[in-house]
Amino acid sequence: MRKFMSRVLPGGVALAIVSLAAAAASPPLYENDFQSDEIGKPPAGMLVLGGGFAVRADGDQKFLELPGTPLEDYGVLFGPAQTNDVAVTARIFGTGKGRRYPAFGVGLGGVNGFKLRVSPGKKALELHKGDTEVQRVPFDWQSGQWTRFHLQLRESPAGESVVEGKAWTEGTPEPAEWLILHIERTPPRPGRAALWGAPYADTPIRYDDLRLTRAVPTP
Repeated sequence: MRKFMSRVLPGGVALAIVSLAAAAASPPLYENDFQSDEIGKPPAGMLVLGGGFAVRADGDQKFLELPGTPLEDYGVLFGPAQTNDVAVTARIFGTGKGRRYPAFGVGLGGVNGFKLRVSPGKKALELHKGDTEVQRVPFDWQSGQWTRFHLQLRESPAGESVVEGKAWTEGTPEPAEWLILHIERTPPRPGRAALWGAPYADTPIRYDDLRLTRAVPTP
């Protein structure tokens, strides 16, 4: 039987404090801004799990794009497989159409690992383990703006999986504290980092500035 627990303060704010700048200071295990990748194809080394992920460009800026159709959930794996003490950062762009919104995010631990996902239709930032939602906090998503993600997975001294995550609109201050803190009483399993997307608005989703580093120890 799977056992887990979540510890979050009222309003979805966790006790731990860590910054994206601190994560960026760690030597990367993997990074990609797609500037050297060929347009029209997925980057070498990425494993596409479904969907037409391919590098696209807007002027001089390149990014990975998931088309707006078909309307399903898709993912792509990247970077080396890691067991624990690993963090992924990225920024993701999506737009709504009428009352339809995309859902998107990043993941660690492979296909059945942890996913930090923005779900604008629910006005929420969610944490999933595989296909199961294990935590949700309120989140104010801005259509047509880049959203930054920071998710990390580490093993506690007691052998537990500690998952911490945050997301924020680019150009606004990064949250000083984790918005998600989840503890599962089993150790982390090895797996690659991931990007996830569901283009429910029938509009493309863009991904950029992927970075995989060692997790930043939480005070």
